[in-house]
Amino acid sequence: MSGAALGLEIVFVFFLALFLLHRYGDFKKQHRLVIVATLLAWYLCFLIVFILPLDVSTTIYNRCKLAVNSSPAESNGSYVTLAPSKQKCFKPWSYIPDGIMPIFWRVVYWTSQFLTWILLPFMQSYARSGGFSITGKIKTALIENAIYYGTYLLIFGAFLIYVAVNPKFNLQWNQLQTIGIAAANTWGLFLLVLLLGYGLVEIPRSHWNGAKRGYLLMKTYFKAAKLMTEKADAEENLEDVMEEVRKVSESIKYNHPLRKCVDTILKKCPTEYQERMGRNMDDYEDFEERQNSYPSEKSLVKLHKQVIYSVQRHRRTQVQWQILLEQAFYLEDVAKNETSATRQFVHTFQSQEPENKIVQYFYTPTVEWYWECLLRPWFYRVLAVVLATFSVIVVWSECTFFSTNPVLSLFAVFIQLAEKTYNYIYIEMACFLTIFFLSICVYSTVFRIRVFNYYYLASHHQTDAYSLLFSGMLFCRLTPPLCLNFLGLTHMDATISHRDAQPTAYTSIMGSMRVLSFIADGFYIYYPMLVVILCIATYFSLGTRCLNLLGFQQFMGDSEMTSDLIDEGKELIRREKRKRQRQEEGENRRREWKERYGNREDSTRNRVVHTEQKESSFSETNTNRPLSKYTRSNGRTERDRIELLQDAEPLDFNADSINDDPLESDSGRCSGCTYF
Repeated sequence: MSGAALGLEIVFVFFLALFLLHRYGDFKKQHRLVIVATLLAWYLCFLIVFILPLDVSTTIYNRCKLAVNSSPAESNGSYVTLAPSKQKCFKPWSYIPDGIMPIFWRVVYWTSQFLTWILLPFMQSYARSGGFSITGKIKTALIENAIYYGTYLLIFGAFLIYVAVNPKFNLQWNQLQTIGIAAANTWGLFLLVLLLGYGLVEIPRSHWNGAKRGYLLMKTYFKAAKLMTEKADAEENLEDVMEEVRKVSESIKYNHPLRKCVDTILKKCPTEYQERMGRNMDDYEDFEERQNSYPSEKSLVKLHKQVIYSVQRHRRTQVQWQILLEQAFYLEDVAKNETSATRQFVHTFQSQEPENKIVQYFYTPTVEWYWECLLRPWFYRVLAVVLATFSVIVVWSECTFFSTNPVLSLFAVFIQLAEKTYNYIYIEMACFLTIFFLSICVYSTVFRIRVFNYYYLASHHQTDAYSLLFSGMLFCRLTPPLCLNFLGLTHMDATISHRDAQPTAYTSIMGSMRVLSFIADGFYIYYPMLVVILCIATYFSLGTRCLNLLGFQQFMGDSEMTSDLIDEGKELIRREKRKRQRQEEGENRRREWKERYGNREDSTRNRVVHTEQKESSFSETNTNRPLSKYTRSNGRTERDRIELLQDAEPLDFNADSINDDPLESDSGRCSGCTYF
């Protein structure tokens, strides 16, 4: 089993990161380098979270071995026996051999830092660039990141000059490396506490509100009103951009040198706009004889960037609108089925996607009713209570983890109790649940936040390349300080516990923070206490109220604007519901008509075809016979011509006789048809 747990978790975490990226990204439309870079960033961050509990259990076993080796002992297979006290150090099932973890952490950490500080910012600018060639995109990315990279180089250069001039400092390479790590972790810890304070309150509260059907339905109406405004804005923006593209396409003809750039822009436009603009693209014009000015390549680059952004935004709002409609219809169905006497869940609209047969077999309408109307609210309430308990423990431990005598951090108490009995399964489970809960609070906030339209992680493959890369940057910057904070809460970090014990392999690659004592003894200890203030602000929704005052509508139950948006959203949902019902009624009528008259129409069609075949065969057999004046083959054509003339000419009601059929006359012509 040596190293088997490490290998299994490496494979499992890879597929977990791949699944999440597939949910938010679009593998078919987005660039492969963007997908690979984002996947690597997410994978490395998730890997650190899952592997760190194994590092803790291995470190505790190594400490036991050192304690045993310092006194007379005897070896016995998979454990070491201490002679005086007969204490046994069992090897954990997930034990990782010496020398593997330091190399593993070094590769993972420095790769993630290279991604977050160098590669991903460059790829962000590359993805948003509107250049038409790789060289142009690289040039644009370098120019945009010149200030970004120049700032870091200026700070690092000033620090090196200060160290070289001051004789008190005699820093070596390892110490410079530690200072760089400390600076990166300080930036990450600053953002970590902000996100953690929001997630510790919002996650339990969102699950508690998830048990309230009326609350969820009102919030869905509110989202519908806001999304409709955004959707209309996106459509208007797309129309304006497409109008600019049409003007450029009409002004630059095929023989112009910039026509390739225009064709590249047209390929990014929606299909209906391409067909509309493609009708006037066949004209040839000599651009050298024309005196009017043409758009420059720089303006086309800007237009290309606008097209990419507007098309992505329009597609995202369309998909989100359909998803929100399905959610609103389902919540309305739940509200109706709560008073059902049959206790069977009835849907207003059938699901558009085919369901799995296994799911249909087990998840029957009766089971669905019991789950949605009875069990699910209670399940969410119990889960919210459990998550709230975890949040209280985290807040308490964040405020007291610096106390080592007595030990006040509850996570440290749990780990130390398990360490005395060397219960490695309990140690790994406690460590995993702790760091997993911290990661959920931080990462879920990253998935929820939205910075206008520049950063927004939208599910169902609607996230753009810029947001994916930005999320990878955030994960790589937040995960190392998150792990250091976890080790501090459990007193596995020697800087916090002040114990002369073997550090974890993860702590060893970070170096000793004593090089910067004001950071190790000040910022790392007292700054996490601010999570209490942030939790209180989140509980009273101070951020939401501030955004609402600034004009960004937020869901607040006591706001008049919220009530107006809820009423507007309810009307929008009702309108879409009537539209969907009319569509389904039309489809049902067509289906019933086809089932009722489909066979009769088929038989009639077959009878007509058979009659035509008989007529054609009859005409073929009588080709050598003398034809009468009006034969069957041409009678129908002549009859049509005569009827058209009858309709065209005015009828003479004073005539002696009117024949209904003009073919009944002796002369073969109708009366009053002298014009014919």
